[in-house]
Amino acid sequence: MFVIVVPQASSQSSQPLKFTTSDSCDRIKDEFQFLQAQYHSLKMECDKLASEKSEMQRHYIMYYEMSYGLNIEMHKQAEIVKRLNGICAQVLPYLSQEHQQQVLGAIERAKQVTPPEMNSIIRQQLQVHQLSQLQGLGLPTMAPLPMGLSAPSLPPTSSAGLMSLSSILASHSHSQEKDEEDHILF
Repeated sequence: MFVIVVPQASSQSSQPLKFTTSDSCDRIKDEFQFLQAQYHSLKMECDKLASEKSEMQRHYIMYYEMSYGLNIEMHKQAEIVKRLNGICAQVLPYLSQEHQQQVLGAIERAKQVTPPEMNSIIRQQLQVHQLSQLQGLGLPTMAPLPMGLSAPSLPPTSSAGLMSLSSILASHSHSQEKDEEDHILF
């Protein structure tokens, strides 16, 4: 047994407080268990934050790749448009005056794509894509909507719309290129 003298400010005399070894060990044990519980909770919080961080990094990489892919696709489509405009400009003088007017009118109409037309194109391409995926999985497909009814339009921030937009535009422009080539050849 040992004695610890603790001075008290309120009185002039010192009164010794007695602590036994078992009391001290019990206090140390309690403090250790408290610190161990705190450590465990902090470790759990740290693990949770680390998993959230890795999830956020995974999302960041995914969005970066999507953004990069869309950027590349936009530049590719812009280059295709430039080249097609150059071809039209080269071929146009060889057409008769009547055909030149028709081609110029068709070019101007092609430049006037409205948001409802884009929604319609995107919706059609998504339906075709979803239909092909369902058929590939062997799942039953939904019947097309009756005339006059349309599927709801996509919100402007829909990731499905953004992801498929570049492929839709590419396939749509490819089919238009083919149609234009057929018209030029005949």
